[in-house]
Amino acid sequence: EVQLVESGGGLVQAGGSLRLSCAASGFNFNDFTIGWFRQAPGKEREGSGVSCISNVDGRTYYGDSVKGRFTISSDPAKNTVYLQMNSLKPEDTALYYCAAYYGVMSTTAGNFLYWGQGTQVTVSS
Repeated sequence: EVQLVESGGGLVQAGGSLRLSCAASGFNFNDFTIGWFRQAPGKEREGSGVSCISNVDGRTYYGDSVKGRFTISSDPAKNTVYLQMNSLKPEDTALYYCAAYYGVMSTTAGNFLYWGQGTQVTVSS
């Protein structure tokens, strides 16, 4: 059974940090790109990833709004991807999902095959 389980969300003040985790199982982790996507309150889920990492060749992607603040990493030994989020802003408040794409790299939500249930991140001003 394929599973993606997110954890690490919570309530934090602006300027604070959180580290999200995405634990994967049920598929060959090393063949997939793992992406983080978010859905802000009252809005649709963003179609482009917040950040993605390819377990195939190690390349990474960051959306413009998070460059310099978020860092994505992968631990193949644990089948887990992390998203370190620093200098958080109120506009980062969202439900954060991790998802898996079979291939070298994609940042488009519609291409991702497997999805987790999400973890809530709330940043207070």
